[in-house]
Formats: sequence, structure tokens, C-alpha cells
Amino acid sequence: MKSKSTASRSWNAIPIGALLWIAFVRCFSQDLPARTLAIGSPAPDFRLTGIDGRTLGLKDFSTSKILVLIFTANHCPTAQAYEERIMRLTEDYRTKGVTVACISSNNPEALRLDEMGYTDLGDSMEDMKIRAKDMGFRFVYLYDGDEQAAAKAYGPVSTPHVFIFDQKRLLRYAGRVDDSEKIEKVTVSDTRNALDALLAGKPVSVETTKTFGCSIKWAYKKTSAQESLKRWAQEPVILETMDTDGIRKLLTNPSDKLLLLNVWATWCGPCQTEFPELVTINRMYRNREFEMVTLSADTPDKKENVLAFLRKNEASARNRIFSLDDKYKLIEAVDPKWQGGLPYTLLIKPGGEILYRTMGAIDPLEVKKAIVGYLGRYFK
Repeated sequence: MKSKSTASRSWNAIPIGALLWIAFVRCFSQDLPARTLAIGSPAPDFRLTGIDGRTLGLKDFSTSKILVLIFTANHCPTAQAYEERIMRLTEDYRTKGVTVACISSNNPEALRLDEMGYTDLGDSMEDMKIRAKDMGFRFVYLYDGDEQAAAKAYGPVSTPHVFIFDQKRLLRYAGRVDDSEKIEKVTVSDTRNALDALLAGKPVSVETTKTFGCSIKWAYKKTSAQESLKRWAQEPVILETMDTDGIRKLLTNPSDKLLLLNVWATWCGPCQTEFPELVTINRMYRNREFEMVTLSADTPDKKENVLAFLRKNEASARNRIFSLDDKYKLIEAVDPKWQGGLPYTLLIKPGGEILYRTMGAIDPLEVKKAIVGYLGRYFK
């Protein structure tokens, strides 16, 4: 047995790089993905809760001839492109004894806002329920985002990633759904080919393929998400005045970007409550053809108070304050249809057409859907 001093000398002899690597492995070993499950391997068991509240495991699919598990994600543009195909797959093979179950393994807190430019929803259980309702999902949809136990056991590389198991629950295919995100360009339907072969009692000719899509948001990536928030908090916050002519020009939206205009005031309670949601929306979509402008209805002498509020909320969008102490001129300049209640929010297309307007606090999801509906999703 080594003495304490000998053990200490042994540690001192280890290069600093090796010590750092040991610390890294110890810190993150529980969060790193396992290798992708090998063909012929038995299906690892799991206990996951679905959007319908049921907790399911392998035994709950025991009557199915074939089990298809697809790791997917709400926010991922590639996964979104495959949603309708997965629904058709589910319906086409249901009567043949095939069950399709989708698993969302992304840790919601590991998803950065700037990774959500093509979606209105994140990857939480509540978001899954909304997405399933909006899209009319007809397959089992399970949540694995907290412990990520299923993802660690199966080893998906990206979303979507398909795993097909035969009646003995041995893995017979792992890979993509097909060879193109754009359905009109599909030439090889790998998942369907594998299912047809298994149902016919034949071996699967192509057992594995590479996958393409968004990476799994493992829990250790929460650090990156937190760092991004710290970085955005350091962005400069600027406030400039705007007169009626400036507002009218703004409303014509001569740019090629969708404009979100929010009129607010520091003394308006609903304005203060909704403001963090607006900051979030701006961070989600500002890397696309999108821009947010905030317009304070405070009197010009309150400019420092307005700037202090904007800085507190890390509002690094284009911020303006009306240059006159005349609220009715502000109302007429912004929108003749506006009755004067705050907050007031407009979504304005390039060229000036108003896509969305609301007086009072926004419904954040409604606004996000309107933005994505106009800008479009990545794959159409």
C-alpha cells in the first residue's frame, strides 16, 4: 500500500494536461453520449413519459411485430421537415404490426436562443404537447430531456435518427429516414426499405446510414447556453429619439426585414411584464430577416429612466423614445387603428403591410408563430 506522501508524489508526476482531462471526464462522463447502438444489439429498456401522461417502456410495445424508435426534436429544422413523413410512415405501417414512437432527448436548458431561429417552440414537455397538437401528431411522443437515459443508451447522432427493431427487439436498421430533407428530392427511402424487408422476412440490405440534422442538446451544453446569455448581456444598449416623420418612415418598412414594433412605457405594468419576452424573441430571430424596434411613449424628459429600464432588460435592439410630449400625435403616427392602450405591438412586412397587431400584452407564442409563418421554416 502506498504511503500518503508517495501517492502525493504520484499525482504530482502526472502532467497538468492529463489532470485537466481527468477532471473533464469526471465532470461530464454522465452527460456524454454512448456510441450508437450496434446492429444486432437488443433494444435497451427505458421508462419515459409521453405527451399523453403515460409512462411507457419496451414491454408496452410487446404486441408489435416491429418497433421503430425515432429520436427527434421540436426546434430542429431538419426534424420539422420530416414530421409529416413520420406521420405517414406511422399510418402506412400501423396495420402491418409496426409501431412508431418518437423520443425527444434534448435538454431544454441546453438549447440556445440563437439556435431557435426557425421555430416557435423549444424542446420542453409542454412545447412537445403544443407541437403535437399543432401538427396533429399520430405517433407516440416521449420525453427524455431531463435524464437523457434513452439517448445515452441508444446513441443518436442527430435529429431525426431512426432505430428499427425486429420482433425479438434486435436492432436491424439505424440511420436516416431517407436521403433528402426536401421530399421532392428523395431518391432512397431507407426506413421504408428496411421495414419492407423485415416484414417480408428478408435481411435489411442497408443496415446503417449516416444521419444529418441538429445535434443532441446534451445536458453539459447548458454551459454554452448560459455563456451565450452572459455574452448578450454585454451588448450595448442605445436609446435615440424619434419624431413623427421618423415613425412614419419606420412604418413603411423600406428594409427587407420583418419588423416587430413595440410601443411601451416605463409606467405601464403590462409593458414591463412582457418586455423580457420581447428580448427573447429578438434573440431568437435577429440572425434572420428580422428586426425589433422598441418605441417608448414616455415623455422626453424621462429618457434616462427609459434607458435604465432598457439596460436592466438587456434590450440591445433598436430603441427609440418619442420626441414630443403629445400622445395623440404618437398614436396617429404609429397606427390610426390604434385606440391608445399600451403596450401596442405591430409586425410589419417589408413595404409596410401590417401582418399582426395587438393592443395589450402579447401572447409570445402567437407572435413567434406569426414570425416563423412569414419568414418560413428552413426546409419547405
